[in-house]
Amino acid sequence: MKLAFKSDKSGNEELIAGCIKGKRRHQKKLYELFHGKMMAVCLRYTNNYEEARDVLTEGFMKVFKNLHRYKPSHSLDSWMKRIMINTAIDHYRKNKKHSQQVDLEYASNESGPNDANPISSLTAQEILQLVQKLPPAYRTVFNLYAIEGYNHREIGELLGISEGTSKSNLAKARGKLKKMIAQKHQDPYYT
Repeated sequence: MKLAFKSDKSGNEELIAGCIKGKRRHQKKLYELFHGKMMAVCLRYTNNYEEARDVLTEGFMKVFKNLHRYKPSHSLDSWMKRIMINTAIDHYRKNKKHSQQVDLEYASNESGPNDANPISSLTAQEILQLVQKLPPAYRTVFNLYAIEGYNHREIGELLGISEGTSKSNLAKARGKLKKMIAQKHQDPYYT
């Protein structure tokens, strides 16, 4: 049996109301509607599919717990995306002891502004796989800066690092990505 919901401006009012009331079929429908998009967000911040799935599950638990705080004047998928990003950041913080951080001085020696960029030959999936290979600290800063649009001060506050460390991690992420892309570009069997 397919569920049909009345639509308001966002198209999700009845669905949200059912989720807030704890109705499993509404929660399942919300999960099905947003699973793919939210999984893509989680994959950008994690090492692999299993880790992303854990972040996604924890994120959806937070969505259902806090759905009563959602304001219909905002986009539901943007609100959920913010929760997934924050959940991924929390996951990063828990595992921070395994991440790499370097000084800005060291990072500036790693890559130059004129490095070749054969990125146009890669698919979005291939780029995502390369980003996932970055160390967690680099990957998180790269995603927050390049994808989400945060500045280094905001990233520093979110992750509990200095603005300089954020800049350094971004520079290192870019350098590593350039090297991986160049290697992949030269060797079509690179994995």
